[in-house]
Amino acid sequence: MNMPETSGVYAITDCENITADEVLSKTESILSVGVALFQYRNKTKDQRKKRALAIALQSLCKQYKTPFIVNDDLTLTKEIAADGIHLGKHDADIDAARRVLGDKIIGISCYNDFNRAVIAEQSGANYIAFGSFFPSATKPDAAKANIELIIKAKEKFNIPVVAIGGITPENGKPLINAKVDFLAVISGIYSTDNVVTSTLAYNNLFMT
Repeated sequence: MNMPETSGVYAITDCENITADEVLSKTESILSVGVALFQYRNKTKDQRKKRALAIALQSLCKQYKTPFIVNDDLTLTKEIAADGIHLGKHDADIDAARRVLGDKIIGISCYNDFNRAVIAEQSGANYIAFGSFFPSATKPDAAKANIELIIKAKEKFNIPVVAIGGITPENGKPLINAKVDFLAVISGIYSTDNVVTSTLAYNNLFMT
């Protein structure tokens, strides 16, 4: 599965604050409404449980025809034939990932580092992600990025640009106005009482 040609919401699991069963049930609701991309982010050391949840979520993504991206785990990505991987600065490099995964999607966290994004595109990344744009409950100490970074990136790069970090339906519109391709959201969806309503609120930003 390739990168979506349209922009939209990039949903990322919150496996730290809710149970595996809640992740599954909430994810099905999120996917039923429709998101552009889905990322499985799980920092547990229990590889058996991590893999089992990955397979269950991957099955849902296939059902709803949504690209299934794994966060930072190259072995798992390869084992279950996920659609791609998302890599941070402490994970495998693009060349190593490409050798293992072939033409799968590879996304790169660039934080607020424009030069890292330049290198990522030159190295064959399929998308780049900047953030945190706003205070983030998931990563409270994350580097701060600004909207000018999105504008500059959209002028220079031919690959999609993702924004992440504390994005809400109330503050996300300026990022879309700056032509960002995807809004990545974790707690803004998963920590809410009604994930369908929350997902729709983000989706609506791209329609107005």
